[in-house]
Amino acid sequence: MYELIDGKQLAASMRVEIAENVKKFAQKNGRQIGLAVVLVGDNPASQVYVNNKIKACEQVGIKSFAYYLPADTQQDKLEDLLKELAESSAVDGILVQLPLPGHLDSERALKLIPTEKDVDGFSAENIGKLAMNSESLVACTPNGVMQMLASKNIETRGKKAVVVGRSNIVGRPMALLLINADATVTVCHSRTKDLKKECLEADILVAAIGKAKFITADMVKKGAVVIDVGINRDENGKLCGDVDFENVKDKCSYITPVPGGVGPMTITMLMYNTYLAAVRRG
Repeated sequence: MYELIDGKQLAASMRVEIAENVKKFAQKNGRQIGLAVVLVGDNPASQVYVNNKIKACEQVGIKSFAYYLPADTQQDKLEDLLKELAESSAVDGILVQLPLPGHLDSERALKLIPTEKDVDGFSAENIGKLAMNSESLVACTPNGVMQMLASKNIETRGKKAVVVGRSNIVGRPMALLLINADATVTVCHSRTKDLKKECLEADILVAAIGKAKFITADMVKKGAVVIDVGINRDENGKLCGDVDFENVKDKCSYITPVPGGVGPMTITMLMYNTYLAAVRRG
């Protein structure tokens, strides 16, 4: 019988704790913690994400500074704003909602976010620190996954973990976190020779490939822990993950649902990173 790892419930309890810490910080330092969110263009999915982040800020007592720039914003305008936010003493964290419109160079723009304000944990410096297992701001989604594993006391030490997907946002930092937690890690991707064989060896299987119901029951070992990072739409337009949940769940010891699994944890870890960035800045 499988057990569900409820990300919504865990995120709610973590936000209560974060809110208490944010309040204590404000009392001690005489200022509110601030998060700047920059959205360029009118991508509907990005607008939803940004709104959810602003709501989460309100919930935990973090002051949000939202900047909505038109889709035709030029590189220099975006960069001027990021330089301004980098210098601002009221801003502890800076987040640029990706993807940016095609004419903008996101890599160049993101380099202007100081490492200590990079609450997304995407910078080369923060990824490098993670690779060296030293103190850093960790990418929110993988960090949320680690919190979910810890919430159920799921052992990672000595376990075989397979991460399907190698993006800079999820796959790579996820693999590094699992390595740091003493798991033996395999990263799979579109060029992996025998993906099914690799997945079947996993004690912990993390699906982050962005393909609806891609992980099927014949790819999952009996008793495995399955973490579904994907957010897709199925053939009926219904939200689903990268895992064929209905057919896979009975083979698992633990599994995350979509929606209500990893998603709520991502924004919660963003709030945590913003708090952490403020504490380190003082």
